[in-house]
This record gives sequence, structure tokens and C-alpha cells, in this order.
Amino acid sequence: MNYRTDLAVERTVCPGGLGDGVTVQRQQEAGAEITWVRVQTEAAAQRLGKPVGTYWTLTHPELPGFAPPERMQVARRIAQMLRLMLPPEGPVLVLGLGNRRMTADALGDRVVSGVLVTRHMQDYVDGGRLRSVCALSPGVLGVTGMESAEMAAGLVERLHPAALIVVDALAAMETSHIGTTVQLTDAGIYPGSGVGNHRTAITRDTMGVPVIAVGVPMVVYASTIVRDALAGILAADADPEEAHRLAGQLTRQAHTDLVVTPRNIDELVAGLADMLALAINAALQPGCTLEELSGYLH
Repeated sequence: MNYRTDLAVERTVCPGGLGDGVTVQRQQEAGAEITWVRVQTEAAAQRLGKPVGTYWTLTHPELPGFAPPERMQVARRIAQMLRLMLPPEGPVLVLGLGNRRMTADALGDRVVSGVLVTRHMQDYVDGGRLRSVCALSPGVLGVTGMESAEMAAGLVERLHPAALIVVDALAAMETSHIGTTVQLTDAGIYPGSGVGNHRTAITRDTMGVPVIAVGVPMVVYASTIVRDALAGILAADADPEEAHRLAGQLTRQAHTDLVVTPRNIDELVAGLADMLALAINAALQPGCTLEELSGYLH
């Protein structure tokens, strides 16, 4: 069974997801569920379909409807975790992946537009109050003719950042995770893997510096929606594996599976992009308050 998802936490509930080399810790925090998934061995990585590393997720079912003050609190929590994954010092490069012409894939570009870039402010960075930060949205292969990983490697070679933060929209296996879940991982990213469009990896091994990937699920497969509907119909007798098998049979007539996104995707991406930009700014500029950083965004 092919479980297509970018979320490590969803992989752990698939057959073979747990076992030796994989640990999962969960806690409730102010209405949100915080989950750590640690993939510790290559054998576990092969079984789980996720590279070795730590995957941290925050899920809150009401996140899409949060008012700015509530999103600011979520941004503060994301910033705390992101700061733990980053080197304490040194310049940072932020990349926003995806296609800015497709709203469901524009999260990375929207986030980068809100990142506080400081590399050009020499009087204030390094020995001053601000950390040196630069940011770019490299676009997609079909538009630029260049792999995002190629552009990232060139920038790393030229700029010598201490770390790379990569932001991208993700694909989920559960419809309930769309717009409600934020994933951070130090395992880097394999662009397009969640929707079967595998591109060159952006990881510590390929870049030569720590790579922290940040993302929010924005799409699911049509078969996922069918599976969820079947599970609801089967009710208490539902077997998730059987529901998935039936969903596959119902959608097998199509040459390619449909990828589905919510109808309010414009509003969803705009709000979550502001929140993630604020979280990244807070992680990189601890000398500034969230209120100051929010003011810079607007």
C-alpha cells in the first residue's frame, strides 16, 4: 500500500510505521497536540519512508480560524522549537519552495516575502542586535529550468550560511491535517515527494550545512477523501487498511490520482504564511519582541 504523505506523524500510524528505530512522543499543550517523531536508524527510515532525523509537529484543529493574537502564540511555540534546531550563531539562508502561480503551492514564496532580511544591514548584524539573514524563492523547475537544489547549493557555496531553512507546502494523508498542522524537521526536504514529483533532495548531505524544513499540508489525494468517506460509512466496523484498499479500487480507473485543496485556500495560505514568517523571524532574531517583528511584517 502506497501511503503518500509528507508528515512523519502520519507515517507512524501506517502498517510497519512503528518498531525498532522509531520513537513517538505526544503531549497536549493549550489545545494543540505536540508530537516528536524520531527516526534513528537507516532500517527504520526505509520502513517508514522518511529519512533519519527528528520530526516535530504542532496540530490544532482550530488553527485556520485563529485570530492574529492566537496565531502569534502559535508562532512563538514554533519559534522556540526552530531555535533549538538551528545553530546558535552564524548567517542563515531562508528558501521558499513552490510555484507562486499556484496558490496551494505558494506557501514558501509567501513566507519568504515576510522574512526579515538583514544581510545588507551591516551596522546591525553579527556584532549588533540582528542575525544576518537572506531569503529567496527559487521558483520551480518548469518555470526556471533549474532544480531548486541546484540553486540552493550554489547559494550555499557563495554565501556560506551556518544553516538553511526551507519552507514548502506539504501533502497529507488525513484531511484533518490540512492547514492545521505545522511540521519542522532537521532531516531536510525532498521537494514534491508527497505528490509523487520527486526532485533532488535538499539535506545536510547535499548542501553541506544543517537544513531545517518547515511546512504545512495544503493538499490531499482524492483517494484519501474516498477512504475517509468509506471509513465513515463503515463506522465502528471500519478497518483503515480495508478502506484504503477499497478507495484504491474506486480511483484506479483514473490514470493519475487527483490532488485536492480546500476552496478557501487563498485565505488559508495568506494567514499561515504570515504566522510562519513571524515564527522564523522570532527564531532568528531573539533580540526583538514578537510585537516588533509583527510590525515589520505589516
